Amino acid sequence: MPTILETAYNAVDDKKGQDIVVLNMEGVSLIADQFIICHANSERQVQAIAREVADKAAENEFEVKRVEGLENGRWVLVDLGDVVVHVFHKDERGYYNLEKLWGDAPLLNMDNGQ
Repeated sequence: MPTILETAYNAVDDKKGQDIVVLNMEGVSLIADQFIICHANSERQVQAIAREVADKAAENEFEVKRVEGLENGRWVLVDLGDVVVHVFHKDERGYYNLEKLWGDAPLLNMDNGQ
């Protein structure tokens, strides 16, 4: 059975999330163990990625604690507890620059057999 991180990552990848980054937040933040950050080129695609993450999590019996920002499709946050997924519109990602904000969090490589 896939982990919540694998489930969320694969959902983002399946919906063609761009420049997917996974930050290991353990010991860096109390918010979550991992952040997944990606972007899309339109509000509709941002919404589709976020919905896919929530749907796949629910299908695999992981709790979806909340989804914020879905209406606007500019920055959608999907809170899965230990994993928080940030789906940005490409124009917003550089502005918020979460990778720099959490620059002390190590990157996780998700290419291992996935």
